Amino acid sequence: MSNTYHQVYIQTIFAVKYREALIIDECKSKILSVIGNLINETGCKTIIVNGTEDHVHCFLGLKPTVSISDLMKIVKGKSSKYINDHQLTKCKFEWQEGYGVFSYSQSHIDAVYKYIANQEKHHKKQNFKDEYLSFLDKFNIKFDERHIFQNLI
Repeated sequence: MSNTYHQVYIQTIFAVKYREALIIDECKSKILSVIGNLINETGCKTIIVNGTEDHVHCFLGLKPTVSISDLMKIVKGKSSKYINDHQLTKCKFEWQEGYGVFSYSQSHIDAVYKYIANQEKHHKKQNFKDEYLSFLDKFNIKFDERHIFQNLI
């Protein structure tokens, strides 16, 4: 074939280091916007980025020439640099190592979009740790709970 056609939808989830509540309302929209722009700069297509004070969900169309690990390295690295350079948080900002990534079909786009758009409401009922563990369970991902989250020392 002379062209490459693709349709790959993924959701990524990543947390603030130690799951600290550093993404406050005053800086949240800027941080989410920066993350969305960084995704687009890789050639991927941002569908929605949202989260709460301690984590972020990104739903996007993945460009087949961009690896997920490269995408996450760029998004997490450049966004934390931006956050620190512009002093958007009260202390040094870092993302926790690692991330979750989950794939979806075309028929799931609306439901995933709505789920991410309603993060604040959703997290009034369920904390981030329980949410993340439910994703791993739903997608049948084996894990060792000792290595899911980095705790404060």
